[in-house]
Order: sequence, then C-alpha cells, then structure tokens
Amino acid sequence: MSPYLSFLLLSLVLLDREVVLSQECTKINVNTCKDCITSGAFCAWCKQKNFTNKGEQDSARCDTKEELEKRGCTETNIINPSSIFTPVVDTPLRSGKQPIQLAPQEINLELRPGKPTTFPVRFKRAEGYPVDLYYLMDLSYSMNDDLKKVKDLGTDILKALKQITPFARIGFGSFVDKTVLPYTNTHPDKLKKPCPDAEQYCQAAFGYQHVLSLTDDGSRFQQEVSAQFISGNLDSPEGGLDAMMQAAVCGDKIGWGNNTRLLVYTSDDGFHFAGDGKLGSILTPNDGKCHLEGNRYTKSNELDYPSVGQLARKLDENNIQPIFAVTSNMQSVYKELSDMIPKSAVGELSTDSSNVVTLIKDAYSNLSSTVIIEHNRLPDGVSILYKSNCADETRKNEPKGSCSNVKINNEISFDVTVTAERCMKPQSFEIRPLGFTEKLTVKITTPCQCECDDQRDPADCTSKGHIECGICSCNSGHVGQNCECRVGDKTEKELNQGCRRDNGTSICSNLGDCVCGVCQCHASETPGKQIYGTFCECDNMNCELNNGKLCGGHGKCDCGKCLCEENYQGSACQCLKSDEVCKNANGTVCSGRGHCECNVCKCKPGYQPPFCGECPACPSPCPKYAACIECLGFQRGPYSKNCSKACSHITHTNVDKVVNRKVCKEKDSENCWMIFIMEELDGENQYKAVISNERECPEPPNIAAIVAGTVAGIALIGLVLLLIWKIIAFLHDRQEYRKFEKDKANAKWNKADNPLFKEATTTTMNPNFSGD
Repeated sequence: MSPYLSFLLLSLVLLDREVVLSQECTKINVNTCKDCITSGAFCAWCKQKNFTNKGEQDSARCDTKEELEKRGCTETNIINPSSIFTPVVDTPLRSGKQPIQLAPQEINLELRPGKPTTFPVRFKRAEGYPVDLYYLMDLSYSMNDDLKKVKDLGTDILKALKQITPFARIGFGSFVDKTVLPYTNTHPDKLKKPCPDAEQYCQAAFGYQHVLSLTDDGSRFQQEVSAQFISGNLDSPEGGLDAMMQAAVCGDKIGWGNNTRLLVYTSDDGFHFAGDGKLGSILTPNDGKCHLEGNRYTKSNELDYPSVGQLARKLDENNIQPIFAVTSNMQSVYKELSDMIPKSAVGELSTDSSNVVTLIKDAYSNLSSTVIIEHNRLPDGVSILYKSNCADETRKNEPKGSCSNVKINNEISFDVTVTAERCMKPQSFEIRPLGFTEKLTVKITTPCQCECDDQRDPADCTSKGHIECGICSCNSGHVGQNCECRVGDKTEKELNQGCRRDNGTSICSNLGDCVCGVCQCHASETPGKQIYGTFCECDNMNCELNNGKLCGGHGKCDCGKCLCEENYQGSACQCLKSDEVCKNANGTVCSGRGHCECNVCKCKPGYQPPFCGECPACPSPCPKYAACIECLGFQRGPYSKNCSKACSHITHTNVDKVVNRKVCKEKDSENCWMIFIMEELDGENQYKAVISNERECPEPPNIAAIVAGTVAGIALIGLVLLLIWKIIAFLHDRQEYRKFEKDKANAKWNKADNPLFKEATTTTMNPNFSGD
C-alpha cells in the first residue's frame, strides 16, 4: 500500500471517529453544563454568550471541542475537563534498614467520567530487604528423622537468610491434625502411649501449636526446636491448612513485621480442606479468625478446615508468601495447591529434610524475583488496567502487573490506567506488590461540576437573571430562555400546561421551549428540517418514503402527510393518477372485474392480478350454462323459446369439432353429451362459447339379447345347483355304504344262531317270595 493511500485511509478513519463522537454528544438532550460533561468523555460545553441562534435549544452548546470551535466558540469559553493525577507522597526508592521499593506512595486522581488517566508506578528490589521466616512443621511420627535434622540445622537456616539480608528473623510452629476420629487414633491406650515404640517418648496429637515467635536469635530457635517431640499419631496427618490459617491471621502472636514474610510449610503427606470436617462431625465453617490461647489452636475440633480460596485470601491480605517443602510423592498435590495461591512456591524435600536450607534459599530467590502488583477491591464504577514495562518485555492491558526475573537494584515500572464510569463521592483503593507490605494509596474524586466564572452584566437575561455557564438563571417570578416571561399570578406549571398537547406529559413535544405559555420550536440540527406546529408536533421530514425518497420525490411532507403533485396520488405519492397501467390487451381496465388503485388492479374476490383475468378458485361455468349451450347450439331445451333473452350474455360459434384442453362435456335434455368451450370475456358474466355440432348420444338397449341372456342365465344357474345337489348326495351315499361294510366285517355270531331271534317266554322274580 502506498504512503498516500495509507494517509488517506487514516484521515477517513479519524474523520469518521470525529463525526461519531459529535453525534454521541448532540443526540443527548442536555441543557446544563454538568449534564454535558458527564454524558460523554469527549463532550464539551460552550459558555460563550449568545452562542445559540434564536429558537436553538441550549443543548446545542454540548458537542465535541472541535465542533464547538468550528461553530465559533473560542477556546477560553469551552469547558472540557480532563482526568489528571497528582502525586501526594512520592518518597524516592532506596535500600537499607528501612528500604522503599514502591513509589509513589499516595496519589490523588481527578477522573472525569468515561475519560481514563494513566499514571506510572515504580518498583525496585532493594538490597538487604528484611525477611521474616516462619517454619511450620508437620510433627507426625513419619517426620521423626526430619525433626532431628531440623534441630541440627536450626542455626544454618538463619545463617542462610543472613546471607540474603542482614535483617532476618525466624520463628517456629508445628501441627498434626484434629484430635477426633477418624483423623487421630483416640483409643485410651494410644492417648497414654502414642508412640509405637514403648521406650520412645512422644507427645499426644494436637491441631496446631505456636512454638517460637519471630526472632533474630538463631540459638534460641535451635533451643526451642530441640525441645520438640514427635507425635505418636500413626494416622495420616493432614491438618496443615488449619495451621497455615492460624499462622496467617495471628500476626501479633507470630510477630510478623513490615518485612518480606515467608511461611515455610514442611510435610510428607497431603492436607484436608473445607468439607472434610464432616467426617469428624465438625460442621461449623472456618471463620478465618485467630484462636490461639496458650499458643494452642483451641477451635481445632470445633471449626472445619478452611477452603483453599479462604486461605489464599488471608495469605494475600497479610502479604505472606508460602513455600511448600514436601517430599517427592506429594509434589504434584502441592503444585496444584500452589497454582491457586499467588506468590507461592513448591520445593522437593529430602526424606530427612537435609536440603531444607538450600530449598528455602532457592524458593525465596524465585519468589522475590517475580514482582506482581495488584489492587484491592475497587469502588463501584471504577475499572483499572496495567501495562508492565519489564526489562525483557512489555505487556499491555492486563488485570494486574507482572514482571519476572527482576534483579536486585533494577528498577521496573507499571503504567496504571484508571477509569470512572460515573460521578461518585470521594473514594480510595490500594495498589501493592504481592509479598511486600508497601502500598500505594489512590484517592479518587470525580469533578462533575462546571466552574464557569461568568462575568456578571446587569443587561444579561433581560435584567431578570444572570448568566451561568452561558445560559440564563432567572430570578424568582421569571422564566424563559432569556427570562423574558413574567410568571405573574400564574405558576410556571400553569404556564407550561398550555404547551402540553392533549394534557400529555411532554412540553412542546420535547422539541421546543414553552415561553409564556406558547411553544417556541427549536431549530433542527438536521439540514433542511423544520419544526413547527402549536405544540412543535410537526416537521417536514417524517413522512413515508418511496424508492428511498421522501414522498416518492413527487410531493412535499407536511406534518406527517404527503401533499402530492397534481398527477400523483398515494400515501407516499407513489402512484400516477391514470388507469393506463391497469388496462389489459383489450384496453379494458382490470378486465371489468376490479378497479385501478395506485396503478395496481384491486380485483373482485377470486380473480387475480395483474388484470383480474382469471379466477382459478371459481367454479366452472359449464354446468351453470349448459341449458344456454343447448338452446344456442341445438335450438332445444328449457330455454329454446326465449334463448336470445335468457342467454344474451353468451356469444356462440358452432364448429364441426372442438380441439382444446379445457373442453366442457355436459348432458342435454335428451341425455346426450354436449361438447363445447367457454371463454370468459371482459366484464362480469360475459362469455364466448364454441360448440361442437356433434353430440355423443347413447344407443338404445337390445331387448332380445337382454331376455335371451336372462333366460340362459337362469337355466345355467339351475343346472349348476342340480349338479351340486347330485354331487353332495353321491358323496353322502358313498360314506353310508362304507360304514355298512365296516359294521358287517366286524359282526361275530354262530352260523346256527339267528341274531334276530328272541325267546317267547319272560321270567319275572317275586322279591317277597321266601321259598316255603
């Protein structure tokens, strides 16, 4: 792309942006300076006297600075406040016993709503920055060898810190878990002798105990640690989050100073979190408060474990950076935990904690070289973005600032952009680097009032008021754009009532000013548009468009209606006053079955445009006019005596044969089929018929054939019935004969006996005869 074309495109983009911004300001109906400057970040107000024309509303004073200057408003009369920042406390960065790593320390922001401001924040890692390290150790039985090693390495840990900074302190605390089932073995014998080895001394299980507050005395640390004993609890100890919460919130007892705060957590097991307390019937949520009495966590068996989010929030609020020194089998678990806690690190702890000194040095180096700045809760309606100017890269528009690999005495900076969405009371918030106690206090005010300092002139506002920001502020008893209307006995409400249409709520249709009870319509900002009417309800622009033109380009708009030219008509003057477009090929308007309206045929029901020529849904005229076809074509039928009168609307032609796809076939009075064609002519019920000379008449029946067929049919049916009876009788006799033959073959008697013979005598016994 050529440089000239690039410049042209850029100019068009800027011009379009300027037009859009101007429209954003002018489309808002504002009548005061305050409303203007709070309506848009780029809106300005002109306080110049006599800036508006007669009838022009005061909202014309609100526009972009560039547009106001084009319209003649001088720069000194334009009110266009900007968002600015003012450093209040900006102590230079320094090292030493009381180092300052963050600057400035306090600033004031004047934020115009919608208009952002950007201010720089500087940070430099100071050499020898004080460090507080609190060593929180798991004292379950599996950590026995680790405790022995820590007892030996106590002074070494402090020496390692002294190599980093001469201002180092160290403290110690320990934890196991809640002393209820299923977390701790509560058997009485186990409580008396918690160690598995009967000869070894172990202390009973506990939740968390604070052993040593932060001190720079390494020998005292070693002495206190050496006095500790392992706990005999054999169950998995997972009460670490409970202990971390108490170490974070009990700052006075731990002794946290205004230093870098490190919490070294050592364990070889996992951890419980919110909700796990239900297993031990502990249902009360953790309250995130300090409950140390006699250096013991007294609410261990009453409050549930904290959630990860709850712990992360408390660590963040107290600027504590945790270092998880855990064994290799727990690395993945604590890395996931570290991902949810800002400014935390995970290191692999050897089985006997012999590498704890190196681990702490490496973790501290990684944490301190990463600088993250963020803010606390912002006031409602305020947004913030960060641009990080790191040594190796620049990152823009992020919700927090972040730089890695920041070396000691190397200064980095962050550009912080703050925006207020609306006017508000004075507010404040803080920006601070994570893991450090230093902070930047940001105080916000939103200047939403216009300071105009107008010069008073007695002649202003018809001597009945004074100028404020270019517009009249009238004395009591006077109203109007120039205070020209004396209210008198009438109230302003009563005067305004005469400017309300149909007793509505809007005054002069919101397009004019009510002056002494009469509407004075505003001059429109749209070129060529005029606003008029008793209530400013009319204009010459709000009419129908046709082909993208007002009133089709053939009329003028008057109060919402088009006044058309002589040869045009219609609501948008879109129609010619002529029927020519509606005539069919015969020159008939809409085929005589409709009327021409706005150059389009409005047809009678059933007929279709463009010329009302056809009616697809209408019933066929053939059955209706069959009697007329009979009398016209064959001079017979019911209309034969008055055919010319009854069928005058049909013209006909007789032909030898009709060839057409739409042929009608209807029966006449002699039961013959008439073949004809009917074509509808222009007008209503006007037809042209083409009739075939030949009819299709049925032949008379053959009586002899019918009688002969009937007799033959009856005889044939008789013969068939007789044959069926004969077959049935034959089959029945045949079945009876077979049964007889079968009974005959089964009969058994002597040849001398006659099976039919019966003796002539009958013997009867008397039951009462005894034989005497």
